[in-house]
Amino acid sequence: MSLSLYDFLLNTTYSVQLVSACTLLLGLSYLSVLVTRAFPADSPRRRPLYVSKYTSWLAGDSADVHAVAQPGLLLAGGSTDQDDAMRWFLKRANGGDVVVIRASGANGYNKYLFSELGERVNSVETLLIDSRAVAFDPEIVRKIRAAEALFVAGGDQAAYVRFWKDSPVEDAINFLLNEKRVPVGGTSAGCCVLGGLFFDAFHDTVDSPTALGNPYDEKVSVQNGGFLEAPFLKSTFADMHFTERNRLGRLVTFLARAVTDWHVTNVRGIGVDEKTALAIDETGGARVFGRGSVYLLEALASPVRCEAGKPLEWPGTDGKAVRATVLSPNENFNVKTWKGRGKTAFYAVRNGELRRL
Repeated sequence: MSLSLYDFLLNTTYSVQLVSACTLLLGLSYLSVLVTRAFPADSPRRRPLYVSKYTSWLAGDSADVHAVAQPGLLLAGGSTDQDDAMRWFLKRANGGDVVVIRASGANGYNKYLFSELGERVNSVETLLIDSRAVAFDPEIVRKIRAAEALFVAGGDQAAYVRFWKDSPVEDAINFLLNEKRVPVGGTSAGCCVLGGLFFDAFHDTVDSPTALGNPYDEKVSVQNGGFLEAPFLKSTFADMHFTERNRLGRLVTFLARAVTDWHVTNVRGIGVDEKTALAIDETGGARVFGRGSVYLLEALASPVRCEAGKPLEWPGTDGKAVRATVLSPNENFNVKTWKGRGKTAFYAVRNGELRRL
């Protein structure tokens, strides 16, 4: 039976559509293979193959301004923010745009920073970066890079590390720190991740007795760089809620791990009390704001025993394993030279027990 011209053309159209569809599917499959080979599933920089939906809140003018900011770091210990410390931070933005980043929570900083402290800025925008997809979003990255000041809110540093490390957000923050050179600050978890060495809290928090009793307990989860690159803090841990949560012992343990695992010879630690902040200018000059103290630790020797399942043993020389300089409000220090005012104390660890000389 012969086909009419109409039937022939109809069948031919269907055939062409079928071939085109198959070709498209084969092309997409090949592209998927190329992407997978270039960025394996476990590659930290593999970009999600979908568009993110992010949440943000803006106070002030949405138009970008181009102000020349002053560099600086603000390490805040958590709980109530210190107004004078935040004014120091905002002044360095020089009237520009302030960006707050977080992985949970809402826009609590917008009104406070924009209108309650008396320091003029063009805008304050809070960005909720709560997934890897959002951390790869070009608009999020653009907003961060355009900022004249960046503040990392408190929360969970494990989320910050999982979502932001090895992403364009990490690159954008480091751009602000080292190229654009604007003020960058953080409180609580946001303070912790500004250290070049950091406690990632992947297995929840850890208290001092647990850390001193077993420096390799799974909760003592620390990382040697590879994230944020704040000036002066390359070989430094930052810790928060310091006196209130008795964290001196765990910070000493972090130093012991850095000396033992990574052979960091000049390892240091900064512990900041609640309602307290350490403001660091472009020369390394540091000043304490607030009600509490800031502890600046420096390892003076190597641990005798820093092993899994055994208490830390770190006697030091003549009982001096770690030197601590304790700064009170309005006292000054230089984190570049690691010299300044403040009370000095020395610590050692005997069979997992922290002792002051």
